[in-house]
Amino acid sequence: MPSSPKAFYARQSSNTRRSTLIIIVCVLLGLSAVFGIYGIMQSGRSNECGDVKPLSVSVAWDKSSSGNSSPPQKRHKVMGFVGVQTGFGSAGRRRALRQTWFPSNHQGLRRLEESTGLVFRFIIGRTNDRGRMSALKEEVTKYDDFLLIDIEEEYSKLPYKTLAFFKAAYALYDSDFYVKADDDIYLRPDRLSLLLAKERSHSQTYLGCMKKGPVFTDPKLKWYEPLGHLLGREYFLHAYGPIYALSADVVASLVALRNDSFRMFSNEDVTIGSWMLAMNVNHEDSKLLCQVECTASSIAVWDIPKCSGLCNPEKKMLELHRLETCSKSATLPSDEDEE
Repeated sequence: MPSSPKAFYARQSSNTRRSTLIIIVCVLLGLSAVFGIYGIMQSGRSNECGDVKPLSVSVAWDKSSSGNSSPPQKRHKVMGFVGVQTGFGSAGRRRALRQTWFPSNHQGLRRLEESTGLVFRFIIGRTNDRGRMSALKEEVTKYDDFLLIDIEEEYSKLPYKTLAFFKAAYALYDSDFYVKADDDIYLRPDRLSLLLAKERSHSQTYLGCMKKGPVFTDPKLKWYEPLGHLLGREYFLHAYGPIYALSADVVASLVALRNDSFRMFSNEDVTIGSWMLAMNVNHEDSKLLCQVECTASSIAVWDIPKCSGLCNPEKKMLELHRLETCSKSATLPSDEDEE
């Protein structure tokens, strides 16, 4: 009887089987080498391009009637969260910041967080202008360094935006301090870290460069402020607006209150100051947060009192960064630290 095909294939010669085995082994070795090289390339690419969780996030706040919504995710523990307030007309300022003290990529932001314990994000609201929203989306995709909050971006609503920022930051980060900063100041993150890390006996701290100023609820009356000084008008202590910090306990109290329980003034710094006065917090005054020039201990530099920030931030930011005292000098203890 003729043999079946199955019997025929089973009876290959030993030389044929040996040759086939050698070919299979060589193919497997070749594939292993190819996949090994590909794996190495992918590993290097992930480290370089940042195959990590996105940094930018959009937060909807105050959707419940009480304003006390649960944190959207596990809160990341840091020493300080710094929200750099910015707007749709400030793309040039953000560009200048990314060329100076604000890292422009994932790796730089991560390294800054690891070395200082501080997280930095640009804070911006929304607008009905589709063109501006589209441009913002492109910027978020490119740099991934924003915290977007669900509130209309408008200068007259800065107190509302500030409250929204503190609520959103508190929901995302378990931070010792929450820092509000403007996008037109030159900042030294390493020195800010040292200031926030100081031991404090008071758990409710309002930290800033303190001033006294008249309170006007109507922006049209701002012209009256110099006259108020001449008349010796007394008013409450509060921090200058370009940068200040609130401790975790203070922000927790803000988050717990209903929105309609807050009195909003026309000026954001006055508004926050009035809340702090009502809460009986500890006012900590640091002139290192309002310096007119870079020194070995200055933390924030801006053109006080001429401008509420740097007078020409896009140009001045780059000029300051080229100065060794601003960007490269060692961080030295200040007189404030020694007290």
